[in-house]
Amino acid sequence: MILKGKVYKLGDDISTDHIIPGRWFHLRSNLPELAKHVLEDVAPDFASTVKPGDFLVAGKNFGLGSSREHAPLVIKMAGISAIVVESAARIFFRNAINLGVPVLMCDTSRIMHGEELEIDLAGGVIDSPARPGERITFGRIPEVMLRILDEGGLVPYISKYGDFKL
Repeated sequence: MILKGKVYKLGDDISTDHIIPGRWFHLRSNLPELAKHVLEDVAPDFASTVKPGDFLVAGKNFGLGSSREHAPLVIKMAGISAIVVESAARIFFRNAINLGVPVLMCDTSRIMHGEELEIDLAGGVIDSPARPGERITFGRIPEVMLRILDEGGLVPYISKYGDFKL
């Protein structure tokens, strides 16, 4: 799977409370409305400027805090096709994969806001036309996770295949 898009870059320690501010918790049964408020306290223009296929890039400790499945879901609903971070909370990572959003961990210091990226999920590499020949690598995604991502998440995967064929 090859993904192409522009970068929306944030910093370190973006929590699930930053992703979905608690004051909007009452909208959890109205996901399209909730998605309009994604990241509004740290990036007020995020929901209005992100385009389908874009990448969310951040630093360390992304998705820390409570286990809110809605957090990666509203990021996906905003149009983000992959999250690229230096590190992520494990529960956020698993929730994102289960919802069909890849979370890739690598050095994000050279990635700039607004630049174009090409991500090869199976190959574990990120390329940028702004830096030809200068690849960023991330750990290879296990085959079972690639299949889950390819189907759009765990529920669509199970619906299609019935179980895991490990």
